[in-house]
Amino acid sequence: MNDESSTDFIRDIINHDLETGRYDRVHTRFPPEPNGFLHIGHAKSICLNFGIAEEYGGKCNLRFDDTNPSTEEETYVQSIIEDVRWLGFDWEDRLFFASDYFDQMYEYAVQLVEKGRAYVDDLSAEEIRRYRGTLTQPGTNSPYRDRPVEGNLDLLERMKEGEFGDGEKVLRARIDMAHPNMNMRDPVMYRILRATHHRTGDRWCIYPTYDWAHGLEDSIEGITHSICTLEFENHRPLYDWFLDQLGVYRPRQIEFARLNLTYTVMSKRMLRSLVEGGQVSGWDDPRLPTIRGMRRRGYPPAAIRDFCQRIGVSKSESTIPMELLEHCVRDELNRTAPRYMGVLHPLKVILDNYPRDQVEYMGVENSPEDPAAGTRQVPFSRVLYIEREDFREHPPKKYYRLAPGREVRLKNAYLITCQEAIKEDGEVTALRCTVDPATRGGDAPDGRSVRATLHWVSAPHAVDAEVRLYQRLFTVEDPAGQGRDFKEHLNPHSLRTLTSCKVEPAVRELASVERFQFLRQGYFCVDPDTAGDHLIINQTVELRDTWARISRQMAKNR
Repeated sequence: MNDESSTDFIRDIINHDLETGRYDRVHTRFPPEPNGFLHIGHAKSICLNFGIAEEYGGKCNLRFDDTNPSTEEETYVQSIIEDVRWLGFDWEDRLFFASDYFDQMYEYAVQLVEKGRAYVDDLSAEEIRRYRGTLTQPGTNSPYRDRPVEGNLDLLERMKEGEFGDGEKVLRARIDMAHPNMNMRDPVMYRILRATHHRTGDRWCIYPTYDWAHGLEDSIEGITHSICTLEFENHRPLYDWFLDQLGVYRPRQIEFARLNLTYTVMSKRMLRSLVEGGQVSGWDDPRLPTIRGMRRRGYPPAAIRDFCQRIGVSKSESTIPMELLEHCVRDELNRTAPRYMGVLHPLKVILDNYPRDQVEYMGVENSPEDPAAGTRQVPFSRVLYIEREDFREHPPKKYYRLAPGREVRLKNAYLITCQEAIKEDGEVTALRCTVDPATRGGDAPDGRSVRATLHWVSAPHAVDAEVRLYQRLFTVEDPAGQGRDFKEHLNPHSLRTLTSCKVEPAVRELASVERFQFLRQGYFCVDPDTAGDHLIINQTVELRDTWARISRQMAKNR
């Protein structure tokens, strides 16, 4: 049984169902349609369904709602399987497809026709919409609504056999055209659609609608709790009606508010528009909220699961700050990511009193959060690179980094003092410094202290890297709000590519999408496009935690 300290309204319902004996087990499902790539909103549903099953010692199925072959592809099926598995969930042997049940669904449809609860309609799609009525006016019965059962059975069979053209006829449920719930006004159950299905090929030319298929799939699989997003709340009476009319097992449908996230869009249509319009590089662009994009950006699956747990579930629509997701990523990477040194905007440093051909190896800890991670040996030489912003020729007040005549610490190496700035055309191109050889390791024997510690990379050993820095994809929190064109708010600075970065040699040995921290810079990962000597690195998240500031302000305002 679930721990009551972490309960929510869904778990309250499940607890009640178990206590009253409505169900003696918990069996959920995650039912994606294979018509696109999953995003962070789907991750919330994945974590919820698989998480509940795990908490209650139950089961969760992965089931594809593949009822619309015109928009579905095997590519999407495989990507969804990979994404769910990458998030850390296992459906064991319970991988299902709506198409597994096409024969049974059709037999159920025949049963409803035989009971006078379904009929074949000749109205066009436009006529069906017009006959449906409005929220304030009842609909009008189709002139074909009272066909004899035998005629409907004959027409349905002929629809299945391909005798009619696309859109020429549909099968509708016979419920109530005056029902206050528009979904109950004789909804369509089957439509004629000649499109090759990714699993069944051309065997079928009629396909079930989602409303007809959804409840049947859940019933056939023995699902106990069919957890959906809030837009399906008004469809629940139809879900129940179909199953009750057939006299088959009925699960309980529960609806929760979908995830909305600031500074992005969560609509498949909008995401597809960005991909096809070239505003992003593909479905795995690190700026997108797709699971593939977040994976390529270096988001750990544990951080996404943590985020989904923190935001919880409710019946109320709300928008979650992007900063919270980034906080979860930062929190996870702070514990798990090894540290390396990389210089994004290099400035050359020449140590005049260091032997020209000497190379030393400095022991540097791999992770201050995990002493068991050990240390690595980093090469040190006469010529180094530091960050350009770590030197100021005319330092302002409270600037403690390198400046003429000032001493700083090079991490795990030496204390150095800047003697001269070399300029070309007025720009500083290199620094001449001296090293105190008695301070190897970074500490002075006389106990003097310095105010700044800089990261560095040995120039002869440096690996060239292309580093991609990311900002928000949009400039406003709700780009799709108030009916505006969401593309008007695209951030022209959402991607900045640095091509002259210098990183320590160990970074070149990291695997694709392996995550790490560049000291003082942020968290990064190796991009999958890295090939040969062309090392590409993606920024995952900055070191600065803006969520901490936001949460403190929220606490003050309460």
